[in-house]
Amino acid sequence: MKILAMDTSNHPLSVALVEDEQLVAETTLNLSKNHSVYLMPVIEKLMQAANWQPEQLDRVAVAKGPGSYTGIRIAVTTAKTLAATLNIELVGISSLKLIAANVARLMPNRLVVSFFDARRGNVFAGGFKWHDNQLTTVVPEQHAQFSELLVGLQDQEGALLVGDVTDILKKQIQLTNGAKFELAPSTASIPSAYQLALLSDQESPVNDIDGFIPNYLRVTEAEAQWQKLHPGEINQSYVREV
Repeated sequence: MKILAMDTSNHPLSVALVEDEQLVAETTLNLSKNHSVYLMPVIEKLMQAANWQPEQLDRVAVAKGPGSYTGIRIAVTTAKTLAATLNIELVGISSLKLIAANVARLMPNRLVVSFFDARRGNVFAGGFKWHDNQLTTVVPEQHAQFSELLVGLQDQEGALLVGDVTDILKKQIQLTNGAKFELAPSTASIPSAYQLALLSDQESPVNDIDGFIPNYLRVTEAEAQWQKLHPGEINQSYVREV
């Protein structure tokens, strides 16, 4: 099976070509660049290097969030367009699970808590364990205060935190008394599209490509403002999802 995997859900951009679980080519850019400008050229360059044609692809795997609203939409929209146009499988993988996979495979049965900065001391976070060759979710993905997340981990001795620590988050870690968790090296927080392709083997392809939407874990600012102006109508279809 030939898989094109991509992640633009946060600061890094990662794209990989994988065939039968073997890495063929991968590019990761950890730069402050516009993912919408670089994603397709990176895909085209890798396809050319591997001498692959679009019609040879069997699956597109994409990181579906949480993370940057704009970043998530870029890869998800691209993946949906390719999957629909080429009539191939589309598989969405949690961006948090993708980061956790960097270290969880090497530490079976250890709780790995991955997180992304969500500003103002908040994070997107989830807890995972590698067991029986599967990465399973043991702490539901959530949008929460980082300090509250850390307090909750006091009962989870030996938890490994994986994420990019900002100055604000670092202060909250320092204020945690008797911490029983460990912070992974910063390099572990960089996503690998190769891992994304491997994780896609554990998930079922989406049934409705057009209806596939990102997992933001919280409403966008535009949605929040709309809800304030339209109380009692929060379940209406006021935003067209990608």
